[in-house]
Amino acid sequence: MKRWVSTLAVAGLVAAGLALAGPSAASAGAKPGDDLLERWAHDTWASLDAMTDENTGLPSDNITGDLSTIGAYTSPTNIGGYLWSTVTARDLGIISADDARERMATTLATLGTLERNDASGMFYNWYDPATGAKLTTWPDSGDPVHPFLSTVDNGWLASGLRIVREAEPALAEQADALYDSMDFSAFFNPEGAPGLPAGTNRGGFWEVPPPDCSTAAPMYNGSGETAYYTCHHYDTTVSESRIATYLGIANGQIPPTALSGTHRTMPPGCDWDWQEQLPSGQYRTYDGFQVWEGVYSYAGMSFVPAWGGSMFEALMPDLLVPEAKWGPRSWRLNHPITVAVHEHHGLEDAGYGYWGFSPASNPFGGYSEYGVDIAGMRSDGYFSDAEHTDVDIDHPGCSTGTNPDPEYGDGVVTPHAAFLALPYDREGAIDNLRLIETELGAYGPGGFYDSVAVRSGTVAERYLSLDQSMIMAAIGNELTGDTLKDYFVDRDMEKLLRPAMRQQVFGSSWGGSGQSDR
Repeated sequence: MKRWVSTLAVAGLVAAGLALAGPSAASAGAKPGDDLLERWAHDTWASLDAMTDENTGLPSDNITGDLSTIGAYTSPTNIGGYLWSTVTARDLGIISADDARERMATTLATLGTLERNDASGMFYNWYDPATGAKLTTWPDSGDPVHPFLSTVDNGWLASGLRIVREAEPALAEQADALYDSMDFSAFFNPEGAPGLPAGTNRGGFWEVPPPDCSTAAPMYNGSGETAYYTCHHYDTTVSESRIATYLGIANGQIPPTALSGTHRTMPPGCDWDWQEQLPSGQYRTYDGFQVWEGVYSYAGMSFVPAWGGSMFEALMPDLLVPEAKWGPRSWRLNHPITVAVHEHHGLEDAGYGYWGFSPASNPFGGYSEYGVDIAGMRSDGYFSDAEHTDVDIDHPGCSTGTNPDPEYGDGVVTPHAAFLALPYDREGAIDNLRLIETELGAYGPGGFYDSVAVRSGTVAERYLSLDQSMIMAAIGNELTGDTLKDYFVDRDMEKLLRPAMRQQVFGSSWGGSGQSDR
């Protein structure tokens, strides 16, 4: 499978807003950096192996940096990521084919026993990895868990099942039975979110009213059951949640017009002054739906932003869906520019010396959302430093910025974010990661630790299953020529999804047209 690759000379071309882009097939021979990628994959797999229960085949959500203490909960995303990581470990020769098959068979057998929502076939968000029991209290605190059916988390589990059925024929029937029972139309609101022209997904639902905000409605799949849906929709385009939209379209469960039911940016004008930037752009019509194709601007580059400005939101679905190939006037442009934005922010604007920002473990304890604030729609940002430095630029004609040119503090880089950049700046990503390992020491027996604060040198000595599975997928694709995408895509998916993606035209460009040229 061919990939569209943008190779950036980090300091020079990014600052100039230039890129070299063109089709490139995976090379048959070894390339510089392959040895590092292979070593990093072996060590990353060690953490995933260590956090997975041998009897159930369910991975924990996390494990300590010494690989000794695992968390007592897991999610559908963790399980899906473990499945594709097992396939990747097999394809890279880290484990044998027999070992991989046995591991996946164990996981699938356990999935068949897990309690689910009968009306949709969807999995709850939290289970005990040692027993498979649905969690109703948090293991650490004893606080109540209100069982929730998450749109995006079920999307990642379903993605793992799609990959298993193609990668391991002996397990295809078992994986298919689980996959076919999952109805993504249960999440899809055909009326859409306020201000958007087409239907889109809710964030998920509860079976009984939760203590926080919910809206009761007949389940969207017509089952006749009542669901208590989240008050929010997944209504931004550059979001990891689009994996569920892709699957619903590929399964014929939701219409392809769902791609028009999300914001590229919020609309222009002072009524939307709360967003991080006032966008430029134009309206385009797809299948009768008028869409505001807005963009933000940074360092001379125009791009469609994520909600929080993180790499994970922008690039995780690209690990499995050939977005750059199927979206030649949208994702093919936006993905390399997203990488360039992170590079420019880390190396030039904030001056950290390293780059790659996504939600991850906080080096100082807990979990935090990291991103490039100016590159996200959320007004209070996903921040790139421990101090949560908030950039606030002018919105001409609406408001005056309070902090247009901030001084950044202790930047927090997240290695998995840099791995996601491999298809678009292989050399820059590998060099960045090599320095994070050797200069910052953010590396242990299970590969890269989850995050590191670059100025204090404080490391989050912890591994998260989600982040490790992104690393495995990124390395596997880079070394095998996008094998995971080949497993994931079938003819039905391409027939239903590719035409809808092909017609999209984002306003992304290397020349820039928005207001922020910081």
